[in-house]
Amino acid sequence: MQHVPENPTANMMPGQLLARGVCRHMRSHGFVTVEELVPTSGLRVDVMALGPKGEIWIIECKSSRADYQSDSKWQGYLEWCDRFFWAVDGDFPVDILPPETGLMLADAYDADIQRMGPETKLAAARRKVMTLKFARHAATRLQSYRDPRVTPEGIISR
Repeated sequence: MQHVPENPTANMMPGQLLARGVCRHMRSHGFVTVEELVPTSGLRVDVMALGPKGEIWIIECKSSRADYQSDSKWQGYLEWCDRFFWAVDGDFPVDILPPETGLMLADAYDADIQRMGPETKLAAARRKVMTLKFARHAATRLQSYRDPRVTPEGIISR
């Protein structure tokens, strides 16, 4: 019998709670997701979603105005996805978010797409790179559940 903690969200940070709801919502649309993927050096996306037709969406989760205002790298994510979204909770001042980006309202349990981000299709070569990064990230994460010594960089010594 698998042990389920009483409150699985108790130790999660606000951004992680938003990411959890976003990932659940994306799954309901046939997407699979990974969190904290590095598309290129210096960038780490909160959620990357891979759709049933190979589409790639990036969703950045912002838990407060200060969290959003401290993110100076978000425009660098645009060249790594077909669509870009912000995910925020219902108390977030959404009027400060750029109107030319997608918007999701989220909590720890679900999300709702309020505004679709514009579609800018990735070039075939970039899509292949991102799909491989997604697959390798997901496989490494899965393997690390079985063997905690497995990291994205390799295997930690015995």
